[in-house]
Amino acid sequence: MGFPKFLLGDNTDHPDSIFIIHTEFPRFIINLENDEVEWLEEFDKEDKSELESEAESLIQAANDFYDREIERYDG
Repeated sequence: MGFPKFLLGDNTDHPDSIFIIHTEFPRFIINLENDEVEWLEEFDKEDKSELESEAESLIQAANDFYDREIERYDG
């Protein structure tokens, strides 16, 4: 069994932040407090143009994952 596509993360140094880690290419961490994205990959020019079109759907998928997880915790 491999890693899940998304992981929830928190850190006591950032008590107001909730992080979602995307474990597949292109790997990134998004801070849901301010929607800041940290890419964990190096991209060349071609990758950057492809990434721009894919980034919005990946970030939405990360938000959807968070919403689903919270529903499961509350449910």
